[in-house]
This record gives sequence, structure tokens and C-alpha cells, in this order.
Amino acid sequence: MAISTTIKSIQDIMRKDTGVDGDAQRIGQLVWMLFLKIYDDREREWELLDDDYVSPIPEDLRWRNWAAEPEGMTGDELKRFVDDELFPGLQALNPRGDDTRPVVIRNAFEDAYNYMKSGQLLRQVINKIQAEIDFNKSGERHELSQVYEQILKDLQSAGNAGEFYTPRAVTEFMVNRVDPRLGEQVMDPACGTGGFLISAIEHMRRHYVETPEDERTLQHSISGIEKKPLPHLLATTNLILHGVEVPGQVRHDNALARSLIEWGPRDRVDVIIANPPFGGMEEDGIENNFPQAFRTRETADLFMTLFIHLLKEGGRAAVVLPDGFLFGEGMKTRLKEKLLTECDLHTIVRLPNGVFNPYTSIKTNLLFFTKGRPTEAVWYYEHPYPEGYKSYSKTKPMRFEEFERESAWWGTEEDGFAAREETQYAWRVPVEDIQADNYNLDRKNPYAEEEEDHDPEELLARYEQQQAEIQELRDQLKTILGEALTSHEG
Repeated sequence: MAISTTIKSIQDIMRKDTGVDGDAQRIGQLVWMLFLKIYDDREREWELLDDDYVSPIPEDLRWRNWAAEPEGMTGDELKRFVDDELFPGLQALNPRGDDTRPVVIRNAFEDAYNYMKSGQLLRQVINKIQAEIDFNKSGERHELSQVYEQILKDLQSAGNAGEFYTPRAVTEFMVNRVDPRLGEQVMDPACGTGGFLISAIEHMRRHYVETPEDERTLQHSISGIEKKPLPHLLATTNLILHGVEVPGQVRHDNALARSLIEWGPRDRVDVIIANPPFGGMEEDGIENNFPQAFRTRETADLFMTLFIHLLKEGGRAAVVLPDGFLFGEGMKTRLKEKLLTECDLHTIVRLPNGVFNPYTSIKTNLLFFTKGRPTEAVWYYEHPYPEGYKSYSKTKPMRFEEFERESAWWGTEEDGFAAREETQYAWRVPVEDIQADNYNLDRKNPYAEEEEDHDPEELLARYEQQQAEIQELRDQLKTILGEALTSHEG
């Protein structure tokens, strides 16, 4: 039976349970169980390779010892075990000497939750997972990765605004162009379910890993941070699925909650590849972790400030950002000035509408930049729809092959992209023009047919952007007035 069918029938069983409410909870429920089953399958592999293997999970909490027996405990007994022993036990794991694996598992379960109220239905789900998913069969391993992608997409459909699944075609293209190499530190400070990290791992394995030593180097050079519990658990599971033995490099944390100056030289990385949440607002006070000139509550802008700070000299980044970043003013103007002064923003790939359908139709851009030298000119590349397409959809998603045109045009950074030429899709804008236009990066293709843009999504995005800028000015005025009143009273 196909794994996707198994997953669907598991979801159907969960629908009968009164404790599980909606897709997001069903996926959360499924993922912690999949995590333990996949981990147990991996442990069987490790036990064959190492006679002295010791599990980081206490014996009675290992999947094989409470879940694997189809006639094992069920009903109230199973429900009580999961709620009162399994979860508290996994959430209390501590490192053993240098062994940090217990901490990885503890972090994965820190905010996980058993939503199911019926021990009988819980047993049915566990039996299906046990009988029909075997991670150690290589064919199933590949299929499980695909099903995993489907789970992520389902999660996005159930998710909130601003949390979008980055299409695989986009992550692969970004990683391919940035070309992370063995020995370089690669980071995604807003890693979600780990898509960029997986792409980077696969890229380096394909191009640079030749020995077991290389593989060890690779496993220690990838890191991510994710603030929400479910995507963090998904990312940890995703890394285990892709052969990372101790995925402790993905921290459950909010990268923006740490003061910018606390990120010291030791935290600097060679490569950042990310799609920070956009359209979201951070909680009050987070902006105070940033210098006065770059304070805002808009998540994507704070992340951009952090990315520039975290890159080493010569470090490279590829970031997904909405159109609002390109034309936005106020704090965005100062941020773009910083970006163009401290980094070489050499390329912006403008994606067409609908790349992130059905989650959002906001237009997005891929920004590629290198830290350590100022921008002299920005090259733009307008990505066209494939022949015969007017938009993308669930059944017609974007494909990696579509980027062959960009890849062939790209050239190399070593010679300053000397081979690049202007085409109907590509054009070059000197930095002086951008500075003269108050750092507006929203440049239309000069070779495109002139068309009046009354796209409601575009107009709405501009309206929301203006509202955000007005709110920012209000906040600044409030602060100034508050300070003036305080000093007057004093």
C-alpha cells in the first residue's frame, strides 16, 4: 500500500476522535508518532552498525517497547501511558556527558501534545503506522520523503498567513546558485520545516561529499532556528529522514528574541538561505533587540537586518522577500541603504504571481547578495511563466527545470558576472539610479510590453505596506511624545 494512502487512512481515524480539532492538530498528532517510529527504524540500523549502540530514549519509552505490539496496551491504559509517562519522560531527557541526542529528542517534544482522547483510536493509528511504514526499506524511504512533503503542504493549507511552504523548485534553485561548499557554515535562521537545510545537504552530498569524514563535516555545518513547535518537530524529523544522525543543529527558538549585538563573531556564517515569514508582526518589545534605525515589528525586515549581521565577510545569501520590501519606505529605506552599502546585492529574480499558490498570491522575489563590498549595480531577472501557463496551481506547480534559463545566463561572481547580458528578461540598474530614487528596488522590466497594473493583489499589497508605514510613524511619534512628557514631568 502506498504510504500516502496510509497517511490518509490515519487522518480518517483521527477525525473520529473528539480531542483532535482540525487539520493542524491532526498533523501535529501524526508527526510526533511518525518521529518516534522513524527514529526507532533508524536505531535498528545503527544497532547493526555498532554493537555498543545505546539509545538516548529510556527502554520503556522506545517505540518498539510500547507501540510495536499490535495487541499491546490500548484504551485508557494506552492513553494514560502516553499522557503521564511517554510525554513527561521524553520532555525531561538530559544530555549524558558529550551525548546531546537526549536533548534533541527533548526539544522535539518540548511543545508536542497528544490531542487524542480515545485510547482505542490511538491504538488503531499506532498499528497502522507500525504495520505500513518501514523507514529501512529504501523505496519506502524515498516515498516517505515525498509523503513528508505532502504533509508539509497540507500543514501550510491549514496554517496561518505568512507561513508559506517554499516550493521545492525555488529552494533547489536558490541553493544551486549560492552553491554551499563543504566546510562552510550554512544557516537558515527562520527554517520552518527545514526545506532549505535539506536542499543544502543534498546539494553538498551531490557535489562535494566523497568520504565518511566529508559526511561528518557536512552534518556539523548545517544549522537552523525555528520558533514554532510543530514546524520545529517537522524539521527535526525531516533531517533524520535525510540521514542526519543528531539534528541538534535545529534549535527551537526565536532568532529575533536575542539582541543583535549578542550575535558575536563566533556566530557568523558563510551562507544564509531563507524565506523569512512575511506579513507577520512580532510581539511588542522584540524590535528593541535591534538598533534604533532598524526597529520595526515587521518580521521579514527584522530578519533581513539579522541576515546582514550574521554573514561573514565574503558570506553569501539568498532570501525570498515580497514586493513590499522592494518599494517600501521608512525603515525599509534605511535597511535597503544598509544592504546596498555593506553587501553586493548582485541579483534579484522577480517571480511571477502564484508561485506560492494556493497559500498566497503575493508577488515574491529572490535576492542574492554577498557581504563585504558595496553594490555597484543590481541585475534583475524576470522569471517568465512556462509556455502555455497563465498561473501556477496545486496541480501545476513551479518546476526546477524552469530555472535553466536563469542558470545559463548567470555567469560567475569571481569575474563580477562579466558574461551577463541584457535580454528580454534581464536588465541592469546602476546603484546610483537606485540611490537617486530613495532606494526603491521595485524596477519594472524595461523590455516588457507596457501594461497598466491594476492587479488587485498588487494594489492591496501596496495599501498594506502604506498602512504599516503609517503605523510605524505613529509608534515613533508615541515614543517621542512619551519621552517628552516624562522629561517634562521630571
